[in-house]
Amino acid sequence: MNERRIRVWDLPTRIFHWPLPVVVGAAVVTGLQGGNLMVWHGRLGVLLGGLLAFRLAWGVVGSSYARFSHFVRGPGAIRAYLRGQWRGAGHNPLGALSVLLLAVLAVQVATGLAANDDIAFNGPLYPAVSKDTSDWLTSLHHRNVWLIGVLVGLHVLAVLHYARVRRENLVKPMLTGFKVVSDPAHPSARGGGPVAIVVALAVAGLVVWAASGNLLPPAPPPPAPETLPDW
Repeated sequence: MNERRIRVWDLPTRIFHWPLPVVVGAAVVTGLQGGNLMVWHGRLGVLLGGLLAFRLAWGVVGSSYARFSHFVRGPGAIRAYLRGQWRGAGHNPLGALSVLLLAVLAVQVATGLAANDDIAFNGPLYPAVSKDTSDWLTSLHHRNVWLIGVLVGLHVLAVLHYARVRRENLVKPMLTGFKVVSDPAHPSARGGGPVAIVVALAVAGLVVWAASGNLLPPAPPPPAPETLPDW
């Protein structure tokens, strides 16, 4: 068999992938600790929103193996993969379910932006909703953490399964960007040039800007001292 080395994961995909668990882990820790760390919890939530926005944009304009159209194929492709009929590089059809984790994380960010802790912390978009809506979103935010934990656990177990059972290292290509393949039909990743990077960064920046509350009308100024009652 003629094995060759191809580029699978571009640098932007890898730069997104490795900070993601760090940011998620830090957000979980600061959220559980509460208190003064809630300020950092909110900042990490906005940062996570920017990371997710970048990946979603990169899944459209990025290089070939990073695009959702390349690996999100539906139940039929998953069945074919489980029957051993899939031959490809990049994410396999079953691994494409990792997109579900991105969606669940996006829900976590969206609910957190308008959440409150009934003490001193409100999300940056809290003024945009009613208190009842914020309380409902806060409840979803708390419950969704468990789903994130389950999906992260499944993701880690899948990586370990491939390493121990199928003898395939999924971590190394995400570090180096390259993978050894034997099928000549698999080309190196194409696309995802400077223009695509600028577009994805612009989308991420816009999301961070909006998630920080910059679209909300400014808060009314405090009353002038002379209008306050002299107690």
